[in-house]
Amino acid sequence: MNPIVRGYIVPGRPQPLLCPEKSEPWRRLREAFDRVRREIEQTEADLILFYSTQWISIIGHQVQADPEPEWVLVDQEWHELGSMPYRLRMDAEFAEEVQRAAGRRGLKARTVAYKGFPVDTGTVVASKLLNPDNRLPGSVFSCNMYADRAETIVWGKAVRDALVRQKKRAIAVAVTALSNRMFTRPIEPAEDRISSVKDDEWNRKILEILGEGRLEDVAQHAREFTAEANGDQKLKAIWWLAALMGQDNSYEGEVFDYQPLVGTGAALVGLTRTDAPAAGLEFDEEDVEVYSGDRNVLSGGAAPVAAEPKVDRGIVHAEDAPRPVGAFPHARRVGGLLFVSGMGPRTPGDDSVPGGPVWDEEGNRLEYDVEAQTRAVIENVRTVLEASGSSLDKVVDIQCFLIDMDRDFETFNRVYAEYFGDIQATRTTVQIDRLPTPIAVEFKVMAEA
Repeated sequence: MNPIVRGYIVPGRPQPLLCPEKSEPWRRLREAFDRVRREIEQTEADLILFYSTQWISIIGHQVQADPEPEWVLVDQEWHELGSMPYRLRMDAEFAEEVQRAAGRRGLKARTVAYKGFPVDTGTVVASKLLNPDNRLPGSVFSCNMYADRAETIVWGKAVRDALVRQKKRAIAVAVTALSNRMFTRPIEPAEDRISSVKDDEWNRKILEILGEGRLEDVAQHAREFTAEANGDQKLKAIWWLAALMGQDNSYEGEVFDYQPLVGTGAALVGLTRTDAPAAGLEFDEEDVEVYSGDRNVLSGGAAPVAAEPKVDRGIVHAEDAPRPVGAFPHARRVGGLLFVSGMGPRTPGDDSVPGGPVWDEEGNRLEYDVEAQTRAVIENVRTVLEASGSSLDKVVDIQCFLIDMDRDFETFNRVYAEYFGDIQATRTTVQIDRLPTPIAVEFKVMAEA
């Protein structure tokens, strides 16, 4: 099950909410918001997720955990437009799950939940226009101003992990401008336009690619776009959205509208996963599973610059899985596939064997429960897959190893069918003399990433 029903990119400045009638571009943006809202209302999502480039965090990452944030917001730039009272509905339990998932992937994250916490303009605007009656509970994630690509990608993957673990399906909303140059002098609303011809050209190039469903290509070109068109927070929201939805180009894209919004490039774009093969791949930056580096944001007296951490490509270490017994990771992602190392039934933490070990310290054979071991193996595989952003229903091939085919096959096969009967992964089952630890069953799994 894909945890993301649909993804959207929307602008976050307040004009389409507070005064759409003052400018034709603002009015058209408001109409596009209404179209997206109606589309969302037709889905059966469990949650709506917001990543807003206007919720800036400095130390680590934050997620809103107040079940009902309520206050009155006045935008600091356009206070003359009036106030925005809000009362949101948040999924506090999901926020806690995201915090735990972020920790497993090496990120510093915390929940925030106190009266009057300053919810940002982008989140309020997107919530009011896309989820006005709080039909869907929400979750809101901060944009760390110093985080670069690797850290932002891992942040998106942590949110996906939480969705998979709680078996929830979500609408994902990236609240961001494209080009982000505003005017340096006040203008009349009727005079609004993209602040430069160059920015407009780059915005249109990006929207053409998004319209073709090539989300990961846009994420890969975020640095170039930012250098040429002053991308909003380096297009971090696109990095986050791509990591959350799945880092490829297998989407149907729709550009609902593109207009100037106080000089910036404002667009509403929808993305829906398809079964079509990814096309137009232009990937050249490595994928990241776990964040493991300092940003070195202050160096040589220069302005803060986020340095890419050095990471192992595609390596997955699942905190809640049994520790490997050798120099290998729990899994490794290569392209669209995930390769899980041989997984046994050992209990994470104490290495005990459910159903009992198959031999004692002197090497004497013991009685054991192969049903308990088989279930434990599959649950350990599930843990690694979910920590990798995948799931059991994405398994495509399994190699199964038994130490006693005559004794154990019938029971093993029955338990296996409970989990994989509907999934229909290919399978090979062989008997071997023994396994490295005192266990009777081990799986080697390949899955879609």
